[in-house]
Amino acid sequence: MLRAIIFDFDGILVDSEPFIMKLIQEMAAQEGWLLSEEDYYRDYLALDDRGIIEHLWRSHGRSISPVRCDELLAWKACAYEKIIHNGLPPISGAAEFVLSAAGHFPLAIASGSLQREIEHLLRKLGLREKFVVLATADDCQRSKPDPEIYLTALSRLREFPQLHKPLLQAGECLAIEDAPLGIVAAHSAGMKCLALAHSRPPAELQHADWVAHQFAGVDLEIIRAGFA
Repeated sequence: MLRAIIFDFDGILVDSEPFIMKLIQEMAAQEGWLLSEEDYYRDYLALDDRGIIEHLWRSHGRSISPVRCDELLAWKACAYEKIIHNGLPPISGAAEFVLSAAGHFPLAIASGSLQREIEHLLRKLGLREKFVVLATADDCQRSKPDPEIYLTALSRLREFPQLHKPLLQAGECLAIEDAPLGIVAAHSAGMKCLALAHSRPPAELQHADWVAHQFAGVDLEIIRAGFA
């Protein structure tokens, strides 16, 4: 039985990936490296900021010191806060889907973004109160595709009385993702996954349990039947 829905955030609820990509491209350019749009969407989706920086350096045969990594994390966070100050546009159909789903299920977010960024953008969309749990980069040491972020969301959902008895199981949660590595993270946590082709073509998302081009093409009743 489906009892809870856990959303990724960037590229699922808000159209933030182009802005994040631009900042990472600027970061790469500081080192004399070129990061193409295709490289970003193929290799960096689902990673948190620390994971992005470490992968960027590793892909160029370099290691990065913890001090320098922290400096870049602070730079990116500051630059991104300025970008999102007035909010970002929602993904098409996302707000409507959240409002509908919240009437039937507890909702959570499992994202590699910082909590303050997610809180701010959800408030700008008028959706903050629809999510009972936020699991963010502030809570986890390991980036997707590690399942830690989803297991953290699951643990916090279990604290709610309606999900504590009987205890919510991972297999009773639906994860919603847009990145191939995000799907891996959800499956590794024992959850079923709906993939939306917002950032990658459907052919790269076929390891998900369900794939749709956008929220308008999602039939939640069909998905619920898949949990029976």
